[in-house]
Amino acid sequence: MKKYNFNAGPSALPNDVFKYSSEAIKELDNIGLSILEISHRSEKFAQIINRAKDLTLEISGLESNEYEVLFLQGGASHQYLMVASNFLNDVAGYVNTGTWSEKAIGEAKYYGNVIEVASSKDKNHTYIPKNIKISDDVDYLHITTNNTIFGTQFHKFPVTDSPLIADMSSDIFSRKIDFSSFDLIYAGAQKNIGAAGVTMVILKRELLERNKRKIPSILSYRNHVDKKSLYNTPPVFSIYTCMLNMEWILRSGGIEAIEKKNIEKAKLLYNEIDNNDAFYGFVDKSDRSIMNVTFGIDSNYDSEKFDNICSNNFIHGIKGHRSVGGYRVSLYNAISIDSVRVLVNIMQEFKKNR
Repeated sequence: MKKYNFNAGPSALPNDVFKYSSEAIKELDNIGLSILEISHRSEKFAQIINRAKDLTLEISGLESNEYEVLFLQGGASHQYLMVASNFLNDVAGYVNTGTWSEKAIGEAKYYGNVIEVASSKDKNHTYIPKNIKISDDVDYLHITTNNTIFGTQFHKFPVTDSPLIADMSSDIFSRKIDFSSFDLIYAGAQKNIGAAGVTMVILKRELLERNKRKIPSILSYRNHVDKKSLYNTPPVFSIYTCMLNMEWILRSGGIEAIEKKNIEKAKLLYNEIDNNDAFYGFVDKSDRSIMNVTFGIDSNYDSEKFDNICSNNFIHGIKGHRSVGGYRVSLYNAISIDSVRVLVNIMQEFKKNR
């Protein structure tokens, strides 16, 4: 039996993506070649990557004359460096909401001064800072929209006259937001938009004019834009799965339908945590993530027993991050409501049979 995959990433993918990608591995669209062996310079791959870019703009509601879509390598970790190398000329502002924000801050410091305009570190990142005051003279403001480790999420974004840059690796295309309020968005694909190995970047074209230094070619957004994401050999298969996944999003009713489903899943699980005295949530209710649900087991209950019950019922990937402990259930787009119901039923049985 296939496991119920609640892993924080790489995550579950839709069945349609498995179906079409597995067929393409054998042969892509009757061309006599596998997706794994076509040239990244071929007309066929040009069709794939252009389709993926068009889908990105369609889902996000952005215009191609204002925004550029890139598919790059190196994950969000590489973007921490690229963002700063391209746009940190004097001072940049960062909101620190946990591990990934701290890593981004650390990389940015190689290129200039960094101001933590707000932080949730005082309470172990169990909330999202509010009423953030931002100086207008920062080169940009950087946020991490969803915190996979601690289970918090921005439900309202900071307003600033400076460029707004976001790491959306763990919640991109999971909910309807105003994507045009951001000047640059980046996201590792392995949670909501595809297989590991590629990073999506959505970049406002006018932001490119803000670069004031010479930087290595591989770090230059302008270079990747000019080369149409083909500066070096791109991860062909991963880009293909992104295309398939975004087609699935549209077939599923688009981002509004996806958001409705995600809210329903999160509500079901949080309701159980709040009403089952065997469990307790880690973060402020107002800042709870609909993507990553974190919780612990009350000391009066046997966590090892719960672990065994989950394992015996094919529940996979709910162990909390080593820095936090407890449990973390990731509810990315491809997770079904039925999978969540299975877990909730297990939690209820665990309480009854303590």
